Amino acid sequence: MKAEEGLSGRLQPKPPLSTDERVSPVFPSVSDIEPFPDEQGNVIATFDALDSEGRGLIIDFGLFVLINVYCPNETSDARLSFKMNYHLMLQERVRLLMQEGREVIVVGDLNICATPFDHCDGHLPSTVQTFYEHPARSWFQTWLDPIGPMIDVVRTYWPDRKGLYTCWNTKISARETNYGTRVDYILVTRGLLQWIKHGDIQPSLKGSDHCPIFIDLHDEITLPSGDTLTLRDAMKQMPGRRDPPRLAATFWEEFSGKQTLLSNFFAKRGDCAQDTESQRSKSLPSVDENELPSSQLSFSPSPKPAPLRPSASQGKRTPKRKTNESPAPSSSKKKKKDSSQSSIASFFGKGPNKGPRETIRHPRAKHCIVLDSDDGDVDPTTSLTEPLDAGDPESQVDADFRFAMELASAEQLDLPSSQSQSQLPSSSQNKEAWSNLFTPVQPPKCLVHGEPAKKFTVNKPGPNKGRTFYVCSRPVGPGYDRGRSERLREEVNHEYKCNYFKWASDLKHRNSSGAD
Repeated sequence: MKAEEGLSGRLQPKPPLSTDERVSPVFPSVSDIEPFPDEQGNVIATFDALDSEGRGLIIDFGLFVLINVYCPNETSDARLSFKMNYHLMLQERVRLLMQEGREVIVVGDLNICATPFDHCDGHLPSTVQTFYEHPARSWFQTWLDPIGPMIDVVRTYWPDRKGLYTCWNTKISARETNYGTRVDYILVTRGLLQWIKHGDIQPSLKGSDHCPIFIDLHDEITLPSGDTLTLRDAMKQMPGRRDPPRLAATFWEEFSGKQTLLSNFFAKRGDCAQDTESQRSKSLPSVDENELPSSQLSFSPSPKPAPLRPSASQGKRTPKRKTNESPAPSSSKKKKKDSSQSSIASFFGKGPNKGPRETIRHPRAKHCIVLDSDDGDVDPTTSLTEPLDAGDPESQVDADFRFAMELASAEQLDLPSSQSQSQLPSSSQNKEAWSNLFTPVQPPKCLVHGEPAKKFTVNKPGPNKGRTFYVCSRPVGPGYDRGRSERLREEVNHEYKCNYFKWASDLKHRNSSGAD
């Protein structure tokens, strides 16, 4: 068996492959290919850079040469030239192998849809009209049968099968509705068709945004002469063990003598812990106490920590009695327990800080109060009613504390001292106020379907990273609304996801201001 990395033939291990180790002595040349220019109209002078991303592996199996590739994706307009030139180099390498009389199988992610039938939006009129305007799709048509030499095996066995997709966008849950594309292929030269029994995809096997694709080969075939030829004989696989090619990972220096044994995965956890502890003890240096100075051998008791001042929520604590003191005489009448409930603001209390007065605000409150930090009491005469600043940068804990202080002093804030106790807010009103405070923000409803939207978080680096937003909760599907700039209005299918979008911060601001 022979193996080499890359399509250009210029990637070599150390020491380089000998002539007997090479799959083929002939490699693509720039003079035989018309390179695809970039945005500035420049063309590359060599194909060395195309193999620098480790996208190709070639293995000689005797009966055929297997080329496993992961072709570049067009992530931007600047990558179109790189993508196209890699396809051209792949085409040239296959042509040279066929020129030597070899049969070839190309497998992998080619990142191209062969026909509109292989695209989830291929049935839309706008997609059909402009489908082959893309250079990669136009090139692929000239390389596939009947124009070109390569045969799409899976489509050959399923010529009219719809939804034969191999890749889905997992970020938008497109696999649920089979809203995908077919970009993974097994392409063979015509001489191998007699060995192929069947081909298909396996969309039920998950674990990636792609699904497996396979072909079955016959164990033996009958030649036109009537003789039987087995697959083993055709692949020139002799009985007995054969050494793998030098490119195999078993010969890599970084794996030499460091391969994990299978038995290690079944070792008991205690044994692993003992091994780890023994290795850790070996790594620690040993210290002799006789070699240390006397100043480091004497120990003095640690100083006692300073007593902590009780917080507002803890109150004052009574010191413990000494053992030699006599207990105070017990009274026959027990002191009536104070039944008054502590203010909930005490649960948010902080230590008594000395300083100037502080204005208390909360995004959901209609008032703000001033807290005197000298005594921690609320001054009811300093109630303010100006509009709140929704962009006031304060933590959620501070906001809850401030709003709790306001509710605790609602009697002084909202009612003059001349009013009677009967006119104070009832317990049901207070309960409603607290319920509104801790009730989570309800998701908005999308405008098209009137259904609760789904919440997501921005993970892409940038100014909006970490922000949350709402979009339509329905799954994507053929013709789903991608916006006016990407989808014609007459091609929108309202059965699937609409283009509703709302920042969560905008929703909270509207709720705090009393808007719907």
